[in-house]
Amino acid sequence: MKFTPLALGTIALAASLSAGAQTTEPSNSSVTIYGVVDAYVQSAHGAATENRVQSGGLNGSRIGFRGNEDLGGGLKALFVLESGINLDDGTNGQNAFWGRQAFVGLGSQYGTLTLGRQYGSIYTLSNDFSTFGNTNVGPSTAVIGGFGGYEPVRGGTTTSATGNGGPARINNSVKFETASYAGFRGGLTYGAGEVAGATTDNRIADVYARYTHGPFDAMVSYVDDKGEASGLQVRTTSGAAAYTFGPARLTAGIISVDDRTVDNADGRGYWVGGDYRFGQHLVRTQYLENKARNVDVGKTKAFGVGYQYDLSKRTAVYTSLTQFDNEGASYANRWNGSVPNGLMTADDRDVTEFVAGIRHSF
Repeated sequence: MKFTPLALGTIALAASLSAGAQTTEPSNSSVTIYGVVDAYVQSAHGAATENRVQSGGLNGSRIGFRGNEDLGGGLKALFVLESGINLDDGTNGQNAFWGRQAFVGLGSQYGTLTLGRQYGSIYTLSNDFSTFGNTNVGPSTAVIGGFGGYEPVRGGTTTSATGNGGPARINNSVKFETASYAGFRGGLTYGAGEVAGATTDNRIADVYARYTHGPFDAMVSYVDDKGEASGLQVRTTSGAAAYTFGPARLTAGIISVDDRTVDNADGRGYWVGGDYRFGQHLVRTQYLENKARNVDVGKTKAFGVGYQYDLSKRTAVYTSLTQFDNEGASYANRWNGSVPNGLMTADDRDVTEFVAGIRHSF
């Protein structure tokens, strides 16, 4: 991986802060270095065959620094700096060095206020309530989107009001999340577009609520993404739930995209899935549909099964097999990631994907 002098200096500074915090102020502050290294072999068979090594099958590969300081009176300072890593070629993920997350804030008994680049509620919902998460493997929620070029789960759309990452990760954002009250907590995130003269016309507003009690977990989200320069205005409504009973967990969710422009490129995706753990073994399955409405009507159906074996608390090997069926004469072909040239054609759009990988966390 190529590091700039500034990046190297930042890492060195963070490491020295970690050592200093843990040795000179152990009673009220700490800094933790953490990470995930995850890579897999992927074989996709469609109109052509694509074999490759990719990064982040179970979880996105990353290195991060997380810190907090007790300020007294129930108040604490906190920060997160997290860099995505593409293990297959050593480059940065998310097109930025601290592209996964970068924020600082204050927490209290009432909630947490943070500023910076942060996860939007769609990212959290599509990851926490999906058996396959929102990575580029299997019938994951990353399949959902593409309506008029808008990607609510993958993010990175060039037409988003806040640029790189929105609405999955929101730049220039202020976020407040309440503490948990009888299992309920909610939050509001505002991402400023930072365009002079367009304070209210170039922004992301993100509102969400979550309820967790015993085996039941549910979340709802509403995101209004508006860009003055691009003419974009998209409103995304999402909901998901999970129920755990013994070693099994069932999940389901829906993401509905309302395009407010003249193109009216609406769309909707939903999924149902489940997993079952016995000892060091975990089996999972999920079915997902992604359907465009009004413009270029088409549908993608994906069904997959997966298996994970935990070698330890930090290391696991995994595999999955997924079938993607694309329907519709002119609808954009969908997969769980960017479609390689030649993998699909107008006459042969279906893909069978096999994956085998390993993940280690620290």
